[in-house]
Amino acid sequence: MGDPSVDEDYRKAGFSGSVGLGERPAVLVVDLVRAYLDPGSPLFSPRYETVLDATKALVATARERRYPVVFTGVSYRQGGVDGGYFWQKVPSLQVFEEGSELRDFDERLQPEATDLIIMKQYASAFFGTSLATTLHVMGVDTLLIAGVSTSGCVRASALDALQSGFRPTIVREAVGDRTEEVHQANLFDLEAKYADLCSLPAACTYLAQVTPTPAAGH
Repeated sequence: MGDPSVDEDYRKAGFSGSVGLGERPAVLVVDLVRAYLDPGSPLFSPRYETVLDATKALVATARERRYPVVFTGVSYRQGGVDGGYFWQKVPSLQVFEEGSELRDFDERLQPEATDLIIMKQYASAFFGTSLATTLHVMGVDTLLIAGVSTSGCVRASALDALQSGFRPTIVREAVGDRTEEVHQANLFDLEAKYADLCSLPAACTYLAQVTPTPAAGH
């Protein structure tokens, strides 16, 4: 958090270990849809433009190396009948109702035919979806996580990635939040407890250099 005394206190308490990077990575792009990138949306923030640019570079490297890329989006039936209390808690989720163009992936970063698309109703990419099973069958052991927002769906997805048996690493430049203070506080807490952090250049270098081992059963 920029405060050496806080960093030292956490280290002395036994936080801020590392899960490291494995040998079979995938990139997880969390909710980079028009709802966060269209100025007409209540969820828009200009801060997300730099997130999009960094994520495009990360995805391009993964595709070049033929590693899996997973895109998540959010979708609700009319009236949010499948949104539970989350729909009630966050009224702006109405932008993800069926028929809304704000649910669409941004034209500057579209899933390709070989990418996996996960549509969800809650914050985590894993909750109520088949993502964990699919990634395990594919032999994935490491997730490089990008998208929005750091305090919301990125955080929830990183936590569930760890709890589902994956090595989560959040790519700093490729995630963002509405305010820098919230963004940095959540990165600090995630690194202390639930995920590793790395820079975009380090993530791209890792993807370019890692030599995968065959998945079990393949």
